[in-house]
Amino acid sequence: MKGSDQPLSTPDAKTLIRQILETGTVTWSSHALREMENDDLQTPDCTNVLRGGVVHPPDVERGTWRYRVSTGKICVVVAFRSETEIVVVTAWRSA
Repeated sequence: MKGSDQPLSTPDAKTLIRQILETGTVTWSSHALREMENDDLQTPDCTNVLRGGVVHPPDVERGTWRYRVSTGKICVVVAFRSETEIVVVTAWRSA
């Protein structure tokens, strides 16, 4: 979670992302919305990536673990705010 010293494993991150999509809160950073617009992506496109994409090992940036989730065509980066909230930090079309 925010400020946590240890990241979640990729399977645990994938499970928690799916739980949050079903019953939690997903917020979108202004940066993510701009990048999505630049690549002609909509929030449902990114939600689908989060639901079914591959979760990669996290990177830490600004004290927060960030998880890259990708399909063959789209990449979405999220950070957990709590066990019930994620924020989409950025997203782009990769193909």
